[in-house]
Formats: sequence, C-alpha cells, structure tokens
Amino acid sequence: MRGAGPRGGAWGPGFGRGRGEHEHGEADGGDTSHDHANHAHEHHGRGPAAFRHMARIRLLEVLDARGATDAPAPSISELAALIGVDQPRASRLVQGAQREGLVRRTVDPRDARRSVIQLTAAGERALDESRESRRGAVRNGLAGFTPAEAEQFADLLARFAAGRAEA
Repeated sequence: MRGAGPRGGAWGPGFGRGRGEHEHGEADGGDTSHDHANHAHEHHGRGPAAFRHMARIRLLEVLDARGATDAPAPSISELAALIGVDQPRASRLVQGAQREGLVRRTVDPRDARRSVIQLTAAGERALDESRESRRGAVRNGLAGFTPAEAEQFADLLARFAAGRAEA
C-alpha cells in the first residue's frame, strides 16, 4: 500500500484527504472517495492535483535550465529521466503543457524520428509565477522567525537537503 506516501495523502493539506484516501475527479473516473487500504490499485500518473502540478513545474524547470545552456533541447525520454517519471508520464505531461501553450514540440533537425521539447514565453511566465508563489510561501512561513531562528532553520534545511541528496 502506498498510503504513507504522496499518492496516499498522508503528507498534509493539499496532498489528499487523509491517510490512504483521496477524492476521485473526472480524470479518475468518478467523484467518490475511498480508502486505499481496502484495495490495491495504482492510478499511474493520476495522483492528487498537487503532485500533477509539481510534476509540471519540474518539467518547466528542466526545460528552463536546459534552455540556459548550449545543450540540445531534450526528447521525451530524456525529460522523463530528468524529472524522475516514466516515459508515458512524461509524454502526458508534455501533451498537457503543449495544450496549454507552455511548451512546444518540434521535430529534431538532426533526427526526424525524434521530437524536442522547448519552453514557450507562456511557459516562462508560468514558471516565474510559480517561483514567486513559492518565494511568497517561504516569506510567509518565516515571518514569525527571528533572524537567528531563520538562519538556524536555513542551516538545518541545508543539512536535510544534503542528506537527501546522498541517499
């Protein structure tokens, strides 16, 4: 069972209804809620909206970073590896972002069998808005901290992130 992880919703507000539960929307085939402990199935990319949004932001972040280098625009398979999803999920993310005008898919001029994905101006704006929203959330979260507490928190968070990177 995956109830303790992001798909199960045990991580708090915005990440599902409660331990092992979430509401199904139209994309999931209904609007009833249920407990994942009572049955085993996987939604394959149809997790809570917060995680769909996070995957899309990772997609845009990767494209933005690649656009700032001389590296060629990535293919779907390369994007999948870079954002940590499987190829079908990456393809669905790109299709959705393309429908919304956030990315464009073109034929690779070096290999006509390959598509390359690039961030559009609208994608850049969406990414800027997401970054500003996250900065605002951090500012709000730190508003009650003293400068010493904020520094200690930053040190602890850096240690946490370094430990996660090593794992």
